[in-house]
Amino acid sequence: MDELELLKKDWDKSKKNYPNLSKEEIYNLISKRSSSIVKWIFIISVLEFSLWTILSFSLDSSNNAIEKIQSYDYEFIYYLFVGISYIVLFGFMYLFYKNYRNISVTENTKMLMERILKTRKTVKQYVIYNITFMYLGIILGVIMELSNNSETQILISDIKSEGENGIYIFYLIVAVLSLIAMALITILFLGFYYLIYGLLLKRLKINYKELKKIVELE
Repeated sequence: MDELELLKKDWDKSKKNYPNLSKEEIYNLISKRSSSIVKWIFIISVLEFSLWTILSFSLDSSNNAIEKIQSYDYEFIYYLFVGISYIVLFGFMYLFYKNYRNISVTENTKMLMERILKTRKTVKQYVIYNITFMYLGIILGVIMELSNNSETQILISDIKSEGENGIYIFYLIVAVLSLIAMALITILFLGFYYLIYGLLLKRLKINYKELKKIVELE
């Protein structure tokens, strides 16, 4: 049980086992703890960005993905897609850092509550963006393969030659497999982000509730 939880029990139950701190002192503890949590959110986002960047370049070099994209004449779309992604990710990291700086210097209970809510909202938007980005990547990859891969084109031609219904079934199978891939990615990413960011957001929520109690007693 951490220090803040012990102080909360003392405050709620009026026990004398722990120091009887004022609302201002409890606020300072919550503020310091919230600042530390948001700082870790920023640090983890930077580490995550670095990890995905390294993995992306490693996969591109090992699988000759760039050469394949160039042969498909999708180079402009690819670099535009990647460029927008990096800009957005840098934007989120800036917001995480800004949230950390704002919380660190906040001296007002209600303002701290608002900034905690803002931080939680930013993290949720960050998670939604990353999952959506993966969806778009899958869709773009499927379109590229269907429209440019020579082996896929031969397969499509063979299916069309056997009857019109066959091509509909083929596209249906592709769509179902793509949806399954998206569902698996959603499960994996949500699990990953819950373990990393979800637990931190849960602690921020606890801090928010404690601050709310202070406001209600004012």
